[in-house]
Amino acid sequence: MEFFKIKKDIPFMKNALVFNAISFLTFFLAVFFLFSRGLHLSVEFTGGTVMEVSYTQPADVNKVRGIVAGLGFSDVQVQNFGSARDVMIRLPAQKGVSSAQQSESVMTALKADTADATMRRTEFVGPQVGEELATDGLKALAFVVIGIMLYLALRFEWKFAVAAIVANLHDVIIILGFFAYFQWEFSLAVLAAVLAVLGYSVNESVVIFDRIRENFRRFRKLNTVQIIDNAITSTISRTIITHGCTQIMVLSMLLFGGETLHYFAMALTIGICFGIYSSVFVAAAIAMWLGIQREDLIKPVIKKDGDQDGENAGAVV
Repeated sequence: MEFFKIKKDIPFMKNALVFNAISFLTFFLAVFFLFSRGLHLSVEFTGGTVMEVSYTQPADVNKVRGIVAGLGFSDVQVQNFGSARDVMIRLPAQKGVSSAQQSESVMTALKADTADATMRRTEFVGPQVGEELATDGLKALAFVVIGIMLYLALRFEWKFAVAAIVANLHDVIIILGFFAYFQWEFSLAVLAAVLAVLGYSVNESVVIFDRIRENFRRFRKLNTVQIIDNAITSTISRTIITHGCTQIMVLSMLLFGGETLHYFAMALTIGICFGIYSSVFVAAAIAMWLGIQREDLIKPVIKKDGDQDGENAGAVV
């Protein structure tokens, strides 16, 4: 399906060096902010108190969030779970205040507003648990990266695998850089979004790489740069349709999903935008600079004696 078709190839690779210089600068700034400011980790990673509160009527999450914030708690997470009448509250750990004292002060404030608030469960999440979650998250990210590299190396060629993984890690670091610079809260939901961006970005790279391989078969007289430009140009319509539809859905979560989905949708928004950029200007350009060529993707066929067109037996076709 195509909305439009561009007849003349756009010379993307002509400006590849400029765009990759911009990309390197953005990547460097993201790394700088990660080391200088660090990530603002949520309760899941740093430890704190988790409360489950039940109401007899559907709970007003924004109102509950305002009441808890009015007690002096910062970075409070309040969301529905199970049903509209059940609310989960995550409170960061405070020095000199126990988990029981935190939950008691919150329940006192909630009951003062409405008497139908009932405590279902309270639990303290220690820093050790948070450290395990961070370690497991890094392991998940490493497994995803290794899996992507193996998949691309087997399906295409190692040069494509290196190009794609550099581009994908470029996207991940830039997302983390945004969260470090603005000190947005980094939670498990955001980590899930980062992992989703890895898969989403590699999908765009695979589409372009697939078209490059197809073009090497179809256009014998074109050089590598022309092959890549044609592959990117011919997939633009597909890119606009798929990424546009996905971005509309993500923007709806960002604008109307409330505070619970805000940073999750923000990470996806950044990842989708930079994913398109990196697949076109980073992955394709790195593959070009690594010297990808027709012989890397299309193995020569040697006709043996007795094959059809016997006069060409033994010739490389």
